[in-house]
Amino acid sequence: MTSARPKPAAPKPASPGRPKDLGKRASILDAAKRMFTAHGFERVSMDQIAAEAGVSKLTVYSHFGDKETLFSAAISAKCEEQLSNGLFAVDPASSLREQLVGIGRAFLTLINSEEALAIHRVVTTQPPPAKLGQLFWEAGPRQVQVAFEAFLREEIATGALEIPDVHRAASQFLCMLKGELHMLLLCGCIEEIDATEAEAHVQATVDMFLRAYRAAPAPTRKR
Repeated sequence: MTSARPKPAAPKPASPGRPKDLGKRASILDAAKRMFTAHGFERVSMDQIAAEAGVSKLTVYSHFGDKETLFSAAISAKCEEQLSNGLFAVDPASSLREQLVGIGRAFLTLINSEEALAIHRVVTTQPPPAKLGQLFWEAGPRQVQVAFEAFLREEIATGALEIPDVHRAASQFLCMLKGELHMLLLCGCIEEIDATEAEAHVQATVDMFLRAYRAAPAPTRKR
């Protein structure tokens, strides 16, 4: 009587703490940005994104879990590309106005980029708009506004600004930056923004913001 053949040992599961391949993650995000902006959300599958990125579908799910998470990550990645980590850090070597102008330029460049405009159209036209809109807001605009609010609070602490409602002031600044130019692009009335006009718009927006919120100089003491 022959003995039963022993079963092969089951493969050990991957350690939950095993680091992800950052190169593959970057490839997936790049593919997702291209696919979502070109075809919308509903018409793009995880299989298609995997093929575009040159990885397996399992790898995509391993990094992002589901399509909604990948969509949010793609939005966040786009913002991080344009808005560097140090953009909202108070720089003692620069004036408040110089920093606000730098933030304004970077923000205007981001929202008026072809990718950002395409994603905005996807969010406002593809069903279900409410769900996509919430994902877009949380991953992109809200994160930018939160970072800008933190910058404003630091400037308030130094005495450079006086702002009773930081959230409202941050929203005002970012909405003023969008202005007419952004809406003209979204509506297809113009194909691109003139660089000189964009710079003038940023400078004027910063000046208006500072007129509203710059702290009054301390009174001179009488001798």
